[in-house]
Amino acid sequence: MNFILTDFSRQKLNLLPLTYFRPVSEIRCGIMTLKEKWEGFLNTNISYLTDEYLQEKFPVIYSNDNFYINSAIFPARELVTAVLALKKGEKLVAGNRTIAVRSGKLSLKELEQSFFVEIDFNKKIDGIFYLQDIFRKNSQQIISDFKGLFSGKKIENNLSPTNTIIGKNPVYKEADAVVEACIFNTEAGPVYIGKNVKILEGSLLRGPLAILDNSVIKMGAKIYGGTTIGPNCKVGGEVKETVFLGNSNKGHDGYLGDAVIGEWCNLGADTNNSNLKNNYSNVKFWNYLQKDFIDTGLQFSGLIMGDHSKSGISTMFNTGTVVGVNSNIFGSGFQPKFIPSFKWGGVDNFADYKFDKALEVAKTMFGRRNRDFNTIEQRLFENVYKLVQSIEK
Repeated sequence: MNFILTDFSRQKLNLLPLTYFRPVSEIRCGIMTLKEKWEGFLNTNISYLTDEYLQEKFPVIYSNDNFYINSAIFPARELVTAVLALKKGEKLVAGNRTIAVRSGKLSLKELEQSFFVEIDFNKKIDGIFYLQDIFRKNSQQIISDFKGLFSGKKIENNLSPTNTIIGKNPVYKEADAVVEACIFNTEAGPVYIGKNVKILEGSLLRGPLAILDNSVIKMGAKIYGGTTIGPNCKVGGEVKETVFLGNSNKGHDGYLGDAVIGEWCNLGADTNNSNLKNNYSNVKFWNYLQKDFIDTGLQFSGLIMGDHSKSGISTMFNTGTVVGVNSNIFGSGFQPKFIPSFKWGGVDNFADYKFDKALEVAKTMFGRRNRDFNTIEQRLFENVYKLVQSIEK
């Protein structure tokens, strides 16, 4: 049996701008990415079936017998059992949503056009179907991932006595992580601290919380529950229910709440986002598929920022702002609620961000983290730039 996490086209568009540079299954929600969750449940490596321009970096591996699994769905025990029970030529569905298909070798287009015998899964499914799902479901996913990682294992408290723990949920710290003179409140959920993490003194942290490998929490940071800080990040100031996918910085004071920050982003000192409207009505996010703002169904929604985008000092993001990839935002006043990709400027004065300049900055950022911006990364960057021109007209 061979398992392939599959990006059905509508769901990938619904999750732009975060899916310009990655398949849906590389989005992190909780401690793990969607791919890591499925690999944990199935105890095997899984490949990707996604848009052609992504396949060079995220290749697909076929066999004669493939399970094509919807990459946006969270795995669960009963769901995995139902997927494994499929026969060739069958499709597991929940309402009008495909969960999985079992078949021979098919392209993404063939998979979406082919006919399969439908099998109803009559239980609730969950996953990341819209941008707000990432931060809205993050608390529960941290708790779920933590249980999965440490099922049946006793977690020893290896924090030094300079730290204070409030609550009965555990704080797990990798042995080489450095944490001194901090306060943890675990009453609402556990705290996961990855390898080579540094949490500087005076930080206040509430669970459920995940801080992934090689990240740094700056002195006196206030990190609320429902937050995931992906690998290789630097984070300071006040943060609530936010997911950093990885390799991004918010190194200084400023508020970030109910937000998702892509990779290779940098938020200048005192960057703030609003996450609640003055009239307390539901927040709307820009949707690339509908080409319009759609209701999140939530009263609290802050900022979505695509990969390689940045903000200058004291930038103010309005409630429910979506920023595309490779945009550089600065200036006084609240920024527009939708900022397209490859833009440079602020408020009502935006210019196109020249491709060569954006590419140069991306290479520099990779170098700062000792990452190789190789030919695969460059072709991906070029293809995203072309795709943006067609999607964001």
